[in-house]
Amino acid sequence: MKLLHTSDWHLGRSFHGVGMLGAQQHFIDQLVDTVRERSVDVVLIAGDVYDRALPGVDVVTMFSDALSRIRSAGARIILTSGNHDSASRLGFGSAILAHGGVHLRTRIAELATPVELELAGATLAVYGIPYLEPRLTAEELEAAAPTHTAVMRAALERVHHDLESRRAHGPVRSLVMAHTFASGGLTSDSERDLSIGGVGAIPVDLFDGLDYVALGHLHGRQELSRSVRYSGSPLPYSFSEAGHHKGGILLEFDREGLVGAENVSWDTGRRLAVLRGTMADLLESDRHAAAEDSYCQITVTDAERPLKAMERLRARFAHTLVLAFEPEGGPRTDRLTYSERIAKAQDDLEVCCGFLDHVRSRSAGDAERGLLMETLAKVQTAEVSA
Repeated sequence: MKLLHTSDWHLGRSFHGVGMLGAQQHFIDQLVDTVRERSVDVVLIAGDVYDRALPGVDVVTMFSDALSRIRSAGARIILTSGNHDSASRLGFGSAILAHGGVHLRTRIAELATPVELELAGATLAVYGIPYLEPRLTAEELEAAAPTHTAVMRAALERVHHDLESRRAHGPVRSLVMAHTFASGGLTSDSERDLSIGGVGAIPVDLFDGLDYVALGHLHGRQELSRSVRYSGSPLPYSFSEAGHHKGGILLEFDREGLVGAENVSWDTGRRLAVLRGTMADLLESDRHAAAEDSYCQITVTDAERPLKAMERLRARFAHTLVLAFEPEGGPRTDRLTYSERIAKAQDDLEVCCGFLDHVRSRSAGDAERGLLMETLAKVQTAEVSA
């Protein structure tokens, strides 16, 4: 049996103000092609289907169409809710949808009720653990404390109890889907913190004894152990993901358990590039030619903030989205505070020029000084006339 592990679709999210619906539709097209071409039996979505609790109508329509196309391609679907989703809204109609091969696990009451898949001579029990907010779920789970580790431990105890009862009647293999931050996972800038201070990570050994754990939440595809993996998000949602290879993980199970796990890559459309250098280097060097059609995050390192930097950079890198200024060697140490500049200014022109230098880290040029002098002269003439 073949299962495709995915997570963190984040339908409806933008990328630094750029709409992503076209790229998200392209990803869904590729996923459906993979289901059809690789004869996938089940698609797993380990949380964060949407990017917000109240997704737009167009986004809900996109997801509804995706479910229909995946089913038409021959695969069943099992999904859990993530910390970006509204569990109650995503889980609406779950009993009805199950009859159509779409299985939703968004409630604590259902996390120990698996979707049973038939293997040759065994059963694969797929459990879906939705995102568990400790303060809201600890009491219902009867957890020892309102922490991520405690509520996940309590949830997994329910799963193992159910597994034991099922194994009394025959061979059962196990797969758990969970949306959480497990120790050892590498984070990126686009994930929402699950707790304050970074104490939300749970130990990986909580998942011992399970055949496979399909994790969601972290956007980089990574293997914490042979049986515990993050599929990562299918698209990049921050420049910290520029080096990621996006896609899913194709799993193969038989009566002995997990027998194969293969990374599947999908095209993400426009690439990401993170560039750094002086304006001269950025605008002239052939080293950056490959980034000319990418979404760019650029850090300029000139000693002074260049004039019209964004305009000039976009002449070469048209899709520059983020621009930062970090002078090589650190900020100037000879710079005065603005109050010190005002105190030392000899005339109005020095006040104006000092303000420019303070707010943009670049001294006024000759043309700018001339314009300021002309403007100040007009103001003084107007005041005398009044």
